[in-house]
Order: sequence, then C-alpha cells, then structure tokens
Amino acid sequence: MDQWVRLFLAEDKAGADAATWLQFKEQIVNYVSNPDVWMNYLFIVIKVIVIYTAARLVTKFADKTLQHMLAGREKSPLKFDTRRTKTIGKLIGNITTYVVNFIMILMILNQFGIRLEPLLAGAGVVGLAVGFGAQSLVKDVITGFFIIFEDQFAVGDVIQTGNFKGTVEEIGLRVTRIKSWTGEVHIIPNGTITQVTNFSVNNSVAVVDVSVAYEEDVDKALAVMRETVLQNYETNVNMVKAPEVLGVQSLAGVNITLRVTVECKPNMQFAVARELYAEIKKAFDSHGIEVPYQRVVNFHKNERGE
Repeated sequence: MDQWVRLFLAEDKAGADAATWLQFKEQIVNYVSNPDVWMNYLFIVIKVIVIYTAARLVTKFADKTLQHMLAGREKSPLKFDTRRTKTIGKLIGNITTYVVNFIMILMILNQFGIRLEPLLAGAGVVGLAVGFGAQSLVKDVITGFFIIFEDQFAVGDVIQTGNFKGTVEEIGLRVTRIKSWTGEVHIIPNGTITQVTNFSVNNSVAVVDVSVAYEEDVDKALAVMRETVLQNYETNVNMVKAPEVLGVQSLAGVNITLRVTVECKPNMQFAVARELYAEIKKAFDSHGIEVPYQRVVNFHKNERGE
C-alpha cells in the first residue's frame, strides 16, 4: 500500500513540474512575442541615444563658449594674465565634462528603472568612507586647488619639480601633466608637488662667454663683440634689453674669456646665446681675431713644418 502511495505522489510531482515548466515556457513565449515589450525597449534605446547625444552637444557647446570667453578676455583693453586665464579655462572645461557625464549616467540609469534616490544616498555614504580612506586623493585635490588659486604655475609655463622639468600641458584637480623638451609626458600627482621652480614668470638672462687667444688685442675683440651683439639686438625679438659687454671674465694659460650678458624673454636665453655665439664667431673670423683652438692647431702645424 505504501509503495502505491509513493508511486502516486511521484507521478503527481512529475506532473506538477511538467505543468510548471510548460507554464514558464508559455510566459517566455508570450513575453518575447509581445510587441509592446519590444516597443518599450526601442523607446529606452532611443532615449539613451538622445541623452548621450545631448550630453556630447552640451559639452562641445560649453567648450566653445569657454574658448570664446577666453578669446574675448585676451582682446579686452583690460589686461589679464593669459597664463592664469588659460589654466582656469582648462580646469573649468574638465569640471564641466565631469558634471555633464555624471548627470548623463544618472539619466541613463533612470531609463532602466533604477531609482536614483537610494543610489545617491548610498553614493554619499560610500564617498564619505572613501574620503577617509583615500587621503592621498584628497591631498591631491586640495594641492591642485591651491596651485591654481595661488598661481604657482600655469599651463604653458616651464617648471621643474623634483627630477622633472618641462612645459606644463595641463593642471587638473588630481594630477599635473608636464612635457619634457624630448617629448616625454610626466603625470605627477598634485600631492607630491612640494617644491616648484618656475622659469616662465620673469625674464631670463643669457650669458655668453667667448675665448680669444692670449696674444689678441682685447680692446679690438671687445669692440667687435659689442658691435656684433648690438646689431643682433636690432633684429632679435627675443631680447628685452640691449646686450651688455662686461669685458674680460677670466685669464687662462692659452686664452682670454670675454663675457656678454643680455636680458631675454622667459626661457629664451639658450636660443639667444646660440645665436650670439654664431654671430660672434663669424665677426671674429672676418676681423682676423684668433680663438685658442686655431692658435693650438697652427702651433702643431709649425712644429711639423707644414
């Protein structure tokens, strides 16, 4: 008797499972074949595309508007610091992009039925916990704010911090990008920037030391040098003041070193010095003023009877 009861119950359970499976299968078929479901998904996809496109348009419009405002400031009769204006412009552009993307993500999640109130409340709690744990991130943001607020350096400045030297490409709330003259881009967290040398705030000074042979007429060499650098000053836009020929800088066994200094635009001292070296060399050659290297070569030639 018990055997028959167990068999009946097993058959009844199998029948119930089969009925449940058929009912589930029928629900899936009805759901997939329902046109209202597909129309709802189509509307969601269209809304997501519209939200994404609108976010991109808003970002581009804000960027164009910001560039137009910065260009208007540069043309304004009131003088603004172009370095700081460019830096603040990049920062505002980054913040605008972050805010628009954040709103876009929230709107897209809302289209999929995700309630934003619990999500925002949870994000606030998680953000508070992350703020306590990620102290280095908070330090980076605070340091980046003070770098911009105190105008320590700006986009386009040539700076050195630690072992890194180059042109500032971007100052963000968290990191600063510096491009070296050989092309490498260094990404430095703002919190690690403790000491900065800015080469773009004040004018630079080019120091040109030229050596002549010990037997040469110093007054003649100085006169030729003075005439040459003054002629170059009239055509060189990177010089701020007229060059100064200081005179004899040092005496050595085989040469006399003459020094010229000139105030230049920021970071242009090396280009100016190279140009002056070339012009002074040409002037010395045309006036027959001998440099130490030529005298040593002539000395060895005479000893060999050449």
